Amino acid sequence: MRQSTSHEGRSGWHVGIIPDGNGRWAATRGLPRTAGHKAGVDAVRRVVAAAPGLGIGTLTIFAFSSDNWHRSPGEVRPLLHLIEDYLREEIPNWVANGVRVSVIGRRDRLPVALRAAIQIAEDATTAGTKLHLRLAVDYSGRDAILRAACRMYTATEISRDAFARLLVGVTPDGQAAPDVDLVIRAGGEQRLSDFLLWECAYAELHFTRKLWPDCGAADLEAAMQDFRSRARTFGRLPALSA
Repeated sequence: MRQSTSHEGRSGWHVGIIPDGNGRWAATRGLPRTAGHKAGVDAVRRVVAAAPGLGIGTLTIFAFSSDNWHRSPGEVRPLLHLIEDYLREEIPNWVANGVRVSVIGRRDRLPVALRAAIQIAEDATTAGTKLHLRLAVDYSGRDAILRAACRMYTATEISRDAFARLLVGVTPDGQAAPDVDLVIRAGGEQRLSDFLLWECAYAELHFTRKLWPDCGAADLEAAMQDFRSRARTFGRLPALSA
């Protein structure tokens, strides 16, 4: 088996997930799309619980795209309410299991109650060290890059590292969140859909046809096994075997 290159100085791998297929999962069962989103939240719980044991230190989940505002209010409102409920309900579990929560993306367009839930969850979980769970809500990778570029205009340091710190993933010690090592997309589609574009420069991509509500710990483990079998050279020549 070919091993991925090391991630020295890192606290575990950074995995990004695009949890696609909730609506299709519901449609195949004759259920409303909101039922698919509810089942999708359960899949998130399963994956978050499994992540630390698989060597994942940072897990970023695409919960709500900025482009999702174009969907009908009848789908958007319940989906945002589900995110709010998830944040409030999971706090005791996150605290008990050492999970630190951050929400990336715009907040000015979110309902007041959801913004409050985000702040409460972030404040309550600051001590978590086993897993950094990042939820991307009203998030656009292109918009994040554009905002960082505007802020860079007045920056005193111009470098890739400085630019990364201007993106939305800064850690409590002032460092940028690590680059993404692996992106997993459920639901059969094979695209990034404006997800963590800067951070995914050298990410490995893993696509599964399984709809997100049917995913769980075994699927995450299979994706990580696939990831670890790949040779990652980051533009360099592969190391020769001894």
